[in-house]
Amino acid sequence: MTAAGASKVYTKAGDKGKTSLIGGSRVSKAELRLDAYGTVDELNSLLGLVHAEVTSDLAVFQPRESESIARILNLVQHDLFEVGSHLACEDAAARSNLPCVNSGQVAMLERAMDAYSGELSELKHFVLPGGARSAAVAHVARTVCRRAERLCVRLDETAIGAKGEHDSAEVDAVVIQYLNRLSDYLFVLSRHLNRLLGVDEPIWRGKS
Repeated sequence: MTAAGASKVYTKAGDKGKTSLIGGSRVSKAELRLDAYGTVDELNSLLGLVHAEVTSDLAVFQPRESESIARILNLVQHDLFEVGSHLACEDAAARSNLPCVNSGQVAMLERAMDAYSGELSELKHFVLPGGARSAAVAHVARTVCRRAERLCVRLDETAIGAKGEHDSAEVDAVVIQYLNRLSDYLFVLSRHLNRLLGVDEPIWRGKS
């Protein structure tokens, strides 16, 4: 039974394949904009799983590392919520009033990567996704992040006019930069996790 006064999750408004963007306009759920922010939502959900796996793998034996990584992942999840709202708004003027990621958040990811990389061996081979469970899940999140980045680039390119110039920016440049750096972070994080857990990272050796 539904508690008195509780709102229902379902509205039935999307039963015919339409949904509302921020601002109220109704669009097809097959639109590129929906694909872009839906993939960001998928990425955010995966980061929740990465967070859980990191805690499971590290909390007992590496509590400080566990807390540090979990803190960054929590910040990233909040960042992605802002990215999603940005992508869900098609009106440039309204978008400018919404919270969004900035260069400081990009720099945070870079600092974290620099800290992890200082402890990692030189990368001499292609790394295969895998190793510890938390590292493997971080690799899955990395690939979804790359997909989100590609979709955002495609969405931004829809604003390019006939002369090859942007009529308007559909996606702030810093959003694409942030997603690019986040995918790099998740790659380095996966290597860092395997190192912390004493697991040899799988490498591609090619055909002998």
